[in-house]
Amino acid sequence: MSKDRFHSLYTHGFIRTAVCVPRIRLADPQHNAQETLSLLRAAHDKRAVVALFPELGLVGYTCDDLFHQRVLLDEAELALARLVQDAAGIPVLGVVGIPLRVDERLFNCAVVFHRGRILGVVPKTYLPNYGEFYEARQFNSAVNAVSDLVTLAGQTVPFGTQLLFQAENHPLLKLHVEICEDAWVPIPPSTYAALAGATVMLNLSASNITIGKSGYRHELVGLHSARCLGAYLYSASGPGESTNDMAWDGHGLAYENGVLLAETERFKQDSQLITADIDLERLLHERMRMTTFGATVGQHKAALANWRTVLYQAELPAEERLPLQRYVPRMPYVPANPAQRDERCREVFNIQVQALVQRLRAAGITKLVIGVSGGLDSTHALLVCAKAVDLMGLPRSNILGYTMPGFATSGRTLDQALRLMAAIGCSAEQIDIRPSCLQMLKDLGHPAGSGEAVYDVTFENVQAGERTSHLFRLANLHGGIVIGTGDLSELALGWCTYGVGDHMSHYGVNASVPKTLMQYLVRWVAETGQVGEQGSQVLLDILGTEISPELVPGGAEGEQPAQSTESAIGPYELQDFNLFHILRYGYDPSKVAFLAYQAWCSGDHAKYSLADVRKHLNTFLRRFFANQFKRTCVPNSPKVGSGGSLSPRGDWRAPSDASANAWLAELERNVPEE
Repeated sequence: MSKDRFHSLYTHGFIRTAVCVPRIRLADPQHNAQETLSLLRAAHDKRAVVALFPELGLVGYTCDDLFHQRVLLDEAELALARLVQDAAGIPVLGVVGIPLRVDERLFNCAVVFHRGRILGVVPKTYLPNYGEFYEARQFNSAVNAVSDLVTLAGQTVPFGTQLLFQAENHPLLKLHVEICEDAWVPIPPSTYAALAGATVMLNLSASNITIGKSGYRHELVGLHSARCLGAYLYSASGPGESTNDMAWDGHGLAYENGVLLAETERFKQDSQLITADIDLERLLHERMRMTTFGATVGQHKAALANWRTVLYQAELPAEERLPLQRYVPRMPYVPANPAQRDERCREVFNIQVQALVQRLRAAGITKLVIGVSGGLDSTHALLVCAKAVDLMGLPRSNILGYTMPGFATSGRTLDQALRLMAAIGCSAEQIDIRPSCLQMLKDLGHPAGSGEAVYDVTFENVQAGERTSHLFRLANLHGGIVIGTGDLSELALGWCTYGVGDHMSHYGVNASVPKTLMQYLVRWVAETGQVGEQGSQVLLDILGTEISPELVPGGAEGEQPAQSTESAIGPYELQDFNLFHILRYGYDPSKVAFLAYQAWCSGDHAKYSLADVRKHLNTFLRRFFANQFKRTCVPNSPKVGSGGSLSPRGDWRAPSDASANAWLAELERNVPEE
């Protein structure tokens, strides 16, 4: 793949859409058509392929009984014909609102056009006739239509509500159109459209503004897009509409599966448009993953039998270098907003605590055995244990904490472990595992057993195994359970010693918490003063410590650990990014790299190069596949977030002998080195 093509959003399953709010001139279709044409050109300049306009935008929603004037209706059709013709050179699909006479009735319609061709006409189904609305005075509902074809601007085109507009060269781009009130009823027409395959739903709206209504629109559009596992674009009338009895804020929205992508500036006096990049592949993945979506399709087969699909050729600028405009969070497991982040930490912490309390009560056990290293994961696990025994009304001395220095334990981490246990108030003991490790090394005939500096994987795993072996036997001795401390990131990368090592425990409280979130959880506990001033200080010291297994000697006493985990397996912030997008959405490696480039490699605060992204993603894929056997038999642990769990009883079931070759080849083939 060429470098420029890699850097285009259209290469990776995205499309750019535009929501337009023109300043209209009431009952002046020719003027409004020209304003629409200008916004269409602006949408093309921004490389959008779909542009949505408000309800009845070619004439104005507030024409009232002027809708029964033949002059206005004739002029509207002439203006539409001119618009469609003038827009033939613009490769953007447009959707505009117009009153149309069909079968001797007047309908409030949306016209879909592209490259000089009218693709179809969709009449409004639900006509509000309450409060300030009197649409039934002028218009008929779509249910009263007889014809399924209409002649407009010299073209005979499909007419009806059950229409899908599909890009023939981009099968995931399937559009459905509904009008204003259609979205406010219990079962919007777009609900069935989504079941019929529509991925992007478009709503031409008028929607006058009253106190609190903008917030309700957000809820309505956001939740509907989430229920339909689709994207929803919404364009409401703005400047130029009559203010005889109503006011207008020109509210445009773009949502994708419940997430707001873009919003117009309300009450703006000029024409405006916003663009939103929609991830169609993500929507497809969600619909495949949520089998209940498919089950709903099966339940409504009869309602979906008569839907018609109108094909057209979308012109996607896939060869351009076109970066995303949407925000790609660097840390998808950690909210960027401080208030949301604090709430996330509070909820995750309480999930872990509640799960541990239930396990202890179910097992009838009141003592917890935990290894405390002075590092990040065991620190947070100990905090969870402390809160759990508090809730159970047990003394914290029931937490049996052990720090077990080995050949590479630094003075810093040992000191932190002891200070932490003192601050928590748990039982604290120190066990030197070096004698038992040396005995095992001698029994194995390993050179280190005779004093040679051979620090291979056996040397490392003997220490990891001795620590876990001690903890299990201590649990036997004291009638407790061993609390696992390993996290989601370590499980993904296989950074855990299999079997009798840190891979195993009686119950793991951290196993679905990624490393990047773990850091914020510990900081949240420190900053909220839950462990006192001294406890908070030791937590901050732990956060400032190099992440390390501390199994290979090399550092001086009291300094940072000699071993660096991230130098071996890559930065956790990048590997967690890779994990989230591969586990949660099943993206191709090239798409993950593209998103990582947007998040980490571009802009004023770039931290990595594309070569870095490529290198660490390669490492992730190799390790993720090679270490599935470890995840096939992990202990019980609570799932804490929608980002996923790697438990075979939860989100991830995979064969231990699967090959990573296809993923590695896709990465090699489609991601340039720089």
